[in-house]
Amino acid sequence: MSEITSSNESPEDAAFRSETRAWLEKNCPASMRTSMPENETVWGGTQETFKNPDSKIWLENMASKGWTVPTWPKEYGGGGLSPRENKILSQELNDINARPALQSFGIWMLGPAMLEFASEAQKLEHLPKIVHGEIRWCQGYSEPGAGSDLAGLQTRAEDKGDHYLVNGSKVWTSYADKADWIFCLVRTDPDAPKHEGISFLLFDMRQKGVTAQPIKLISGSSPFCQTFFDDAKADKANLVGELNKGWTIAKRLLQHERQMISGIGGNAALGGSEGSLENIAKKYIGTSPDEKIAESATRDKIVQHKMNDVAFKLTMSRAREEALQGNADGALTSMFKYFGSEQNKRKFELLLEIMGSQALGWDGDQFSDRELNTTRQWLRSKANSIEGGTSEVQLNIISKRVLGLPD
Repeated sequence: MSEITSSNESPEDAAFRSETRAWLEKNCPASMRTSMPENETVWGGTQETFKNPDSKIWLENMASKGWTVPTWPKEYGGGGLSPRENKILSQELNDINARPALQSFGIWMLGPAMLEFASEAQKLEHLPKIVHGEIRWCQGYSEPGAGSDLAGLQTRAEDKGDHYLVNGSKVWTSYADKADWIFCLVRTDPDAPKHEGISFLLFDMRQKGVTAQPIKLISGSSPFCQTFFDDAKADKANLVGELNKGWTIAKRLLQHERQMISGIGGNAALGGSEGSLENIAKKYIGTSPDEKIAESATRDKIVQHKMNDVAFKLTMSRAREEALQGNADGALTSMFKYFGSEQNKRKFELLLEIMGSQALGWDGDQFSDRELNTTRQWLRSKANSIEGGTSEVQLNIISKRVLGLPD
């Protein structure tokens, strides 16, 4: 294990690093220190199967410390770590190549919004379940007639006393067919201007009146669904924030979503070191006598891509630390989302250049599993510029809020 230390690290930080390192050595199973196959990703929820039994152990161990969400307050199940402690934990996890214990829209999107807008009772009810992966959440935002113009949504919630009845449909609802609950934008005042009269509701996806139909993508996978609500019930206790004031929450949650999506751009490895762009290029292009990639032009493109990755990761890390200290800039999420989407698409275009026609197979014995997976990932990457707000929307936000250009 390499020694990650800082010459000016305080005694308190050094002690925390030592304790963290010892805990991880004891509690992180060996198989959780390897690159994670996609089919072993842990999303949590009532349908989680834990294809690798060590994944369940790792999740339980991390959740017991609150380290699935290290900076959330301890009273809601989080780790209660300071920004400095969280950075040390991230370094130590990275040092042992630890897999994420839990992937979760609850962690990335809903939780941060609830910490800001939810009531104390709602936080105590829902946040600990997110920390432990007990509930899998999906997002009900876009509709067939309200995508980029999200405020034009028409799904309605009718007041029935102690609950609402929800009717309408959502589209591009990621993993709705696997989710337990949904955080959903609904129209509670149809006569109000479109940015008003919207509320933010939480309700059960497993109830009668909710139907999720997977949408098959060009990549062959079906992560998105169209979701239909037919008198679905939402208790009033799960109205987050003020009635008809959900647009404020919606905008903040979109910032968290864009931050999450932008992270895909800073990862040039495809399945560990053997899947790095350099090693893939050496396999398909070959090497020169000095063991470099044979084509200088390809070497240059890979180096440039890696430089962009490093710069992007450092910038995002700095922004996260500033956000934890209360210095968040909402426009940054649009910048990160745009650059991250483009960086990820460039990665797969570069892979196509390197692998040639072997990166264009769909099935057949002449293609390896890696090659077939690359084809699908390349096609899937095209959606990065649409999901979470299109690239055009992000550029509009940047032009107005960063550059100060007129409408």
